[in-house]
Amino acid sequence: MTVLLWIAVLSLLVWLWLACCHGLFWRTDVRLPPRRPPARWPAVAVVVPARDEAEVLPLSLPSLLAQKYPGRARVILVDDHSSDGTGAVASNLAAPDPAASGLTSTAGLELTVTTPPPLPPGWTGKLWALRHGVELAGPDAEYLLLTDADIAHGPDSLADLVAGAESNGLDLVSQMARLRVETGWERLIVPAFVYFFAQLYPFRRSNRPGSRTAAAAGGCSLVRRDALERAGGVAAIRGAVIDDVSLARAVKASGGRIWLGLAEEVDSVRPYPRLAQLWRMVSRSAYAQLRHSSVLLLGTVLGLTLVYLVPPVATLAGLATARWAVAGAGGAAWALMAGTYLPMLRYYRRPAPAALLLPFTAALYLLMTVDSAVRHWRGHGASWKGRTY
Repeated sequence: MTVLLWIAVLSLLVWLWLACCHGLFWRTDVRLPPRRPPARWPAVAVVVPARDEAEVLPLSLPSLLAQKYPGRARVILVDDHSSDGTGAVASNLAAPDPAASGLTSTAGLELTVTTPPPLPPGWTGKLWALRHGVELAGPDAEYLLLTDADIAHGPDSLADLVAGAESNGLDLVSQMARLRVETGWERLIVPAFVYFFAQLYPFRRSNRPGSRTAAAAGGCSLVRRDALERAGGVAAIRGAVIDDVSLARAVKASGGRIWLGLAEEVDSVRPYPRLAQLWRMVSRSAYAQLRHSSVLLLGTVLGLTLVYLVPPVATLAGLATARWAVAGAGGAAWALMAGTYLPMLRYYRRPAPAALLLPFTAALYLLMTVDSAVRHWRGHGASWKGRTY
């Protein structure tokens, strides 16, 4: 119990540091900065890489085509050699075939559907598709909105992003889309996913010029064309599995100003009804996040255990054996943990008592991370839509 007491006290000290000194990562008030309409609305190209996305496009693409943008804008959907008719579905959504049931027309931005050349070695499929779309956008597009095929945008989303960039001199403006939380597993795992991301990359630190932290959300990233070119273009990150963070690092390293926050009218429509689907979403890139390092993997396992699993274990063990100091230290750490999780639960409209389940969710993430490493060691790597990197 003496050993457990010291470990519980250490966990409590870590939580005090995280809550007070780690960029206020737990706060959810980082939203689009104050903005005003620019004197001239710049031209924008919206680039959407899509591979086997026929199921979600009817829920997302119409929202892009219906954007209320005062300037010139167009949508370029890059059909990445899909096998489910993604390109045809997209074309019908813009100019529907009367015989195609269930697809409705959405008047608005012009849509171009294109297919890139075969994937060359050294590129991930998404980034190869993005490169093709960026090239097709041409030099007239002053901004590029890089957004995923499963992301639905509110009608003013594009205008707000551009106004935020223009008003604040930003080169990359990215919003973390609000993910779906309709099933039990989604409600348990999704808010924690965003919470853990913010803990890894505190938004306030990422947004601070001169800070080494840099992050973006790949589902919704508006970037100035000239800033992207200064950073080396899409080719500079062509092999990145975690492409959004890599893009933010490249833009910031080349002198650009970046901003990342939570979205108010940008939502993911992709369903993850079963644990296995959420498991794959996390495990396919978790070990890549650790730079495929066994040392970092070990440190992550120990860190997650100390920070998330020790508090409830110490609390329950202390109560069961009447070791009140152990129970007190563990309970205080658990309370701090739950308190920092509450704002994210409110953002996702989840009840406050769900904060007490964060240790269980963290244990699942620990197992997902280990599984990601095991898959890599077995030669499976990061797999997505029939491709392994």
